[in-house]
Amino acid sequence: MPCGLRQVARPSRREIIALGAIAAVPHPAHAQQNALPVIGYLGSESPEPYGSRIVAFAEGLAEAGYAQGRNVAIDFRWAEGRYSRLPALAMDLADRQVTVMVAPGGAEVALAARSATRTIPIVFEMGGDPVALGLVASLARPGGNLTGVTSLSVEVSLKRLEFMSELFPAARAFAVAVNPASPTAGSQSRNLQAAAGSLGLELRILNASSEPELDAMFAAVSEMQLAGLVFTSDPYFAYRSRRLAELAVRHNVPAITQARDFPVAGGLMSYGGDFQQSHRHTGIYAGRIIKGEKPSDLPVQRVTKVELFVNLKAAVRLGLAVPPSLLSSADMVIE
Repeated sequence: MPCGLRQVARPSRREIIALGAIAAVPHPAHAQQNALPVIGYLGSESPEPYGSRIVAFAEGLAEAGYAQGRNVAIDFRWAEGRYSRLPALAMDLADRQVTVMVAPGGAEVALAARSATRTIPIVFEMGGDPVALGLVASLARPGGNLTGVTSLSVEVSLKRLEFMSELFPAARAFAVAVNPASPTAGSQSRNLQAAAGSLGLELRILNASSEPELDAMFAAVSEMQLAGLVFTSDPYFAYRSRRLAELAVRHNVPAITQARDFPVAGGLMSYGGDFQQSHRHTGIYAGRIIKGEKPSDLPVQRVTKVELFVNLKAAVRLGLAVPPSLLSSADMVIE
């Protein structure tokens, strides 16, 4: 736990279930909002994929002394996987003059929130660099009305390629999954191409930003007989871990993503930031801002923990022998 934070009562199971139910409702009762400070929660997906993240956010909010329905209200907006809807949803929250806007789940959410208001405090959560994206002046002194949490998920896309190369040392070509709608798609693709050049590898970039494209992408990897599929970091992929695992099994494709939910659901590997920590910190910051602190005075938190998950069941199904060096590096091995 970060210095200066103390553990307080976490939300009960009943409160968490209630929060999940409220998250599915687009417009909470205005009478409740008028009596309590309101958090405007902007999500890129729907409540179900966000479920575990909402629990972590609620735990952080509780550490700051707040609980939904008791001393704070939460007004949820969901883009249902369509990034183009985010700016209008963010503007709707801004028009309602929420106390603080929470923008978890990636750069596209944070950018939409910033486009909607320059006065309402915003707490973002993302895997990329908020300074490079122009969201804050610096991590230590954000300036303006934004602060939040960033992890290493985007930066470690290169490491996913290295892990896949370690698993297939004789392979010379891999597929890379990119969401072209992501603000970080270009930089991640360029960095991966540079890394591939130094490793003597060839990459086939495959774009996907819809359900049919996901299915076609896995089919293409199989048809081209590429060794494996490396996913860039993007919330669109992370929140579809179960679907990606189903497709990986159906097409017999070794793949590595950013989210632990992928190997847990039957995929081969994942390597990325700890989303539970990042969403909990987001809840803490939202609570501190409600208490009166300014975003410009709250340094951007950097979650440096990254996790490697390996599913040995998936490896056996794929006919793969996972090198001991890879297993020894894993934070979790699913047997």
